[in-house]
Amino acid sequence: MNDDVTELKRLVDMAAGREPADLLIVNAKVVDVFTGTVRESPVSVGRGRFLGFSHIPARETLDAGGAYLLPGLIDAHIHIESSMASPARFAELVLPCGTTTVIADPHEIANVFGADGIRYMLESGRDLPLDIRIALPSCVPAAPFEDAGAVLDAAALEAFIDDPRVSGIGEVMNFPGVIAGDPDMLTKILLGLRRNKAVDGHAPGVLGRDLDAYFVTGVSNNHEIATPEELEQNLQRGAYALLREGSAARDLAKLLPALGPAAFRRCAFCCDDRHPEDILRDGHIDNHLRQAVRLGVDPVQAVTMGTLNAAECFGLRRKGAVAPGRDADFVLVDDLHDFRPRRVYAAGRLVAEDGRVLVPLRDTPPARTEGSGRFDGGMRMAPLADDAFALRIPAGAARVIGIEPRSLVTRHEIRSVVTDGDGFFHCADNPGLCKIAVIERHRATGRLGVGLLSGYGIRGGAVATSIAHDSHNVVTAGDNDADMLLAVRALAEMDGGIVMVCGGTITGRLPLPVAGLLTTAPPAETGRTLGRMIAAAHADLAIPAEVEPFMTLSFMALPVIPSLKITARGLFDVERFAFVETAAEAPLPV
Repeated sequence: MNDDVTELKRLVDMAAGREPADLLIVNAKVVDVFTGTVRESPVSVGRGRFLGFSHIPARETLDAGGAYLLPGLIDAHIHIESSMASPARFAELVLPCGTTTVIADPHEIANVFGADGIRYMLESGRDLPLDIRIALPSCVPAAPFEDAGAVLDAAALEAFIDDPRVSGIGEVMNFPGVIAGDPDMLTKILLGLRRNKAVDGHAPGVLGRDLDAYFVTGVSNNHEIATPEELEQNLQRGAYALLREGSAARDLAKLLPALGPAAFRRCAFCCDDRHPEDILRDGHIDNHLRQAVRLGVDPVQAVTMGTLNAAECFGLRRKGAVAPGRDADFVLVDDLHDFRPRRVYAAGRLVAEDGRVLVPLRDTPPARTEGSGRFDGGMRMAPLADDAFALRIPAGAARVIGIEPRSLVTRHEIRSVVTDGDGFFHCADNPGLCKIAVIERHRATGRLGVGLLSGYGIRGGAVATSIAHDSHNVVTAGDNDADMLLAVRALAEMDGGIVMVCGGTITGRLPLPVAGLLTTAPPAETGRTLGRMIAAAHADLAIPAEVEPFMTLSFMALPVIPSLKITARGLFDVERFAFVETAAEAPLPV
């Protein structure tokens, strides 16, 4: 017999009781996501898989003490980079929360280091108990006029597509290009479809005929759903709705009450972008389960959205349920309201207990293939002049990016502004408005865009970060040019991360030495530093409590989510998909 047949025969012999199982779990309440019921049943495990529901001989018996046994939780769409943690440190964060599988799109690090970034995420996650499936970034850069550190075409992605841990093609953010029939975007979509792999969606605010044109390509899901109308139209077209609850975008309260009785089977949970201090404080997909039940969702339906639905969406036939032949990823919880994981198992192995990881997690990032050595912060900026952030608005009216709290969508505001005798804008003369700027940091081109921001509320200082979705140039905001310059220059010297300045003094630093996005430091340490900086941003810089100061700022540079954003080339009107002047009268030629 060949090795595969031998392995399968061992599973059959264990399930039939002819050979002892590795583990027999007794006194457990099994959450059955197939029938929507909870039943008391023994569960046997062997060779990393569930064997069945009979009392059979086993080498080890676990008394679950009446706990509920859930399938391992699945995050249907996550950017690991948003946790600011390397893959191993990310596993340290989420395994205690009951998450055993994630669909990770590494387009953040790929926008800095290209194919090397994808390779880093694949190799760093290869031997972890957390099953990391990689969705190949389809939009590097996010739009053709962006200044990213790399450009990845379909040929570059094809080098990775046959890796068994590649789930398919990552979120297709250039939805205007798809709807217009752009050949490059369609070629990337076909690359996934021809391998029978998922193609992930990203279509904020797209409805009707345009949504038809988007999904006719074979895109299978969408996580950019912010209203009940969008939810209904996506579900009507057969798409999986990936319901998001991240650090900046929080959609569950808006969307779950709108679900019809059968619609939950086409919905899965995702975080998209979630900061480490939020995971440490509130949890990961287990937090989605708690929120869903509080919003009136049946507990077993909530578990189904956090497990089976995601597995089916991505064709993970051995994930998402407690059933014979499925991977023995499971979680023991005391109740179906708080969902606090008592024990977490991956492939039948105990990996976390009472909030602590119990197994070693290797963190040895591979070297880059382009150039030599390990990954650095990727900070290659042209020097900034002292007047780099001067902004002249001769007409006295300006386009302003308006923040929507707890959302990635912005308003396109037209505001009257006060300027000095030479037409220059000063925040001190315009209460409620601050400056925002994006500086190219990959090739030292010197490109720099300056605009205005409302709803950020910052007073007496500035924030700068190398996390600026999705091209990850430097983004800074402040109420005075001197503090903005100090923050950006300190960020460059630190080789990436987050810097906060208050009254001419640097009051907070978080170094992120891998691509300016990640660190291999312990997550608790990163979370504590970030938590202190967030608290100080609210207390000392007056950023409103409902605005996450750093993640919100990072999304102001993403020109594929409406309505008005900013890049290193200037203000971008996402509705028109064109650059516009800050002065409200004239469009800027593309």
